[in-house]
Amino acid sequence: MKRLISVLVFVMLCGFSASAQQSRRGQQPTMKSPAPRAAATARSIEFIKREVRYELATLPWYGVFDWLEYEVQPDGTVILRGQVVRPTTKSDAEARVKQIEGVSRVINEIEVLPLSPQDDRLRIALYRAIYNWDSPLFTKYGVRAVPPIHIIVKNGRATLKGVVDSEMDKQLAYTAARGVAGLFEVTNELRVEGSERRS
Repeated sequence: MKRLISVLVFVMLCGFSASAQQSRRGQQPTMKSPAPRAAATARSIEFIKREVRYELATLPWYGVFDWLEYEVQPDGTVILRGQVVRPTTKSDAEARVKQIEGVSRVINEIEVLPLSPQDDRLRIALYRAIYNWDSPLFTKYGVRAVPPIHIIVKNGRATLKGVVDSEMDKQLAYTAARGVAGLFEVTNELRVEGSERRS
């Protein structure tokens, strides 16, 4: 009986020793491959991008005189950039993005444009020039809740931002803006939809 117990103890010790050696060598046959984890990370980044886009587009005071853009980094950091006319739009954007699942932190680089009655006058004049009721830009873009041609005005200088359907629309908007009296400069940063994919 004592011999049988000794044999069993010896077998158990041998099994424990082999298992310990395998662990020390890093041989863990059940370990998952890193490839699925990388794919999951890519999927989570795409999810964050979609959610950030949605949250920014549905901000209550986000309008044609504001412009927001963002960058999502691999560690889940979101960098917010752009220009807005209200400080609450900047703070609301950060608060919304912070609540998105997978976002590790938010770096808020959004610029609040300075208060200026002259700039306000130019914003209205530019809007009327670009989205005039008899302009083809009005029928294509002006009837949307937030028109895609955004008008950013700072210290008497205007920048057109957004995405349009064609080079002709881009030029029409720029020409209309150039006709507004009192502007020091007009910069046309409109992009044509799909132009990045074609280049």
